[in-house]
Amino acid sequence: TSKRNLPLTISIGVSYGEASFIELADLAQKDLDLALGRGGDQAIVREVDEEPRYYGGNTNPMEKRTRVRSRMISEALQEQIKQAPTTYIMGHMYPDMDSIGSALGVARIAMMLGKEAKVIIDRDKIGNDIKNLLEEINKYHETAKNIISPEDAFDEVTAEDLVVMVDHHKPSMSVAPYLSEETNKVVIIDHHRRGDEFPEKPILVYIEPYASSASELTAELFEYVSSDSNSINRIEATTMLGGIIVDTNNFSLRTGSRTFDAASYLQSVGANTTTIQRMLKEEPENYLTRMEIVKSMEFVSDGMAVAHGEEREFYRQVIAAQTADTILSMTNVEASFVIVRLDEDTVGISARSLGKVNVQRIMEKMGGGGHLTNAATQIKKQSITEIKEQLIKVINELNT
Repeated sequence: TSKRNLPLTISIGVSYGEASFIELADLAQKDLDLALGRGGDQAIVREVDEEPRYYGGNTNPMEKRTRVRSRMISEALQEQIKQAPTTYIMGHMYPDMDSIGSALGVARIAMMLGKEAKVIIDRDKIGNDIKNLLEEINKYHETAKNIISPEDAFDEVTAEDLVVMVDHHKPSMSVAPYLSEETNKVVIIDHHRRGDEFPEKPILVYIEPYASSASELTAELFEYVSSDSNSINRIEATTMLGGIIVDTNNFSLRTGSRTFDAASYLQSVGANTTTIQRMLKEEPENYLTRMEIVKSMEFVSDGMAVAHGEEREFYRQVIAAQTADTILSMTNVEASFVIVRLDEDTVGISARSLGKVNVQRIMEKMGGGGHLTNAATQIKKQSITEIKEQLIKVINELNT
């Protein structure tokens, strides 16, 4: 199979404990589904009523999805949108360009079908890039009128409405965490490896861990939506292309042939790269803050660099991610980890690698997740020093 560039991998689901054989078989099957949802090449072992343990998963997930699968998902999604009075689309807390872009994309699909769609954004919890984006979106009334707050969404949603989670699949990470419980119709479109936390009985799941971004997945769905009116507008195409650019670090990480196909499509319908550059412009103080964090960098193992912010200073998650990217570009660095305090109770870690080191496994041990080359976690009620010691311990354990 490797000669055909389709390496064969094996996944295993194991369960044990005080339960009937039927319950154990059901749990083992769930473990196997979880392993496949995370990209395969791994074993998942779980004791009844305990958290799963992950083994393996070192292979960089290959591009396995086909045009047939994209078409099936697109048609299934359209059917669900048509049946629901309103579609509510939500990304994760502190959204990035990919989260907003994929949400706007799904909303546009609903509008092309003549249905009402609402995109949920918490304007109090956004970074500078998303503030710039929302100012740009305000120039497009048709798109701007569909953006609502989490509070309004809670007041308006009914059991018959459709909730679409984009760029994440853990309800606790949602911008409106309990919204998925208000309806019995939940759809997930995500490109992160599947974790144990998952909504109860979603009606449609499209998790592709080998896609570059949720915007790439959403862009492909447009191909199978037939409509003469309400086609995607310039700001929506621009935001989705921005999501791909941010998540691939300018097409340098997790980029497959389908990524360029999606980017080409978005460019053809009006995406503007100059607007993206303007929205992503960095403030001078942000750059200086990143350099301050870089100064604390130290190698804790061969090729493993760890840096951290000040204990009493609060940083935005995007600063940690950008700093990790900066450190990764340095000589002799195979993986970078940046630890910063996000608020009074929460410390965040951003992790990046060039592929030799699986940072997703390291972050998973710390309670987070992500991809082989790009992962993160958030930890409550601990100091940066304590978390740094834990991180170094996990790195050394997985390296031995």
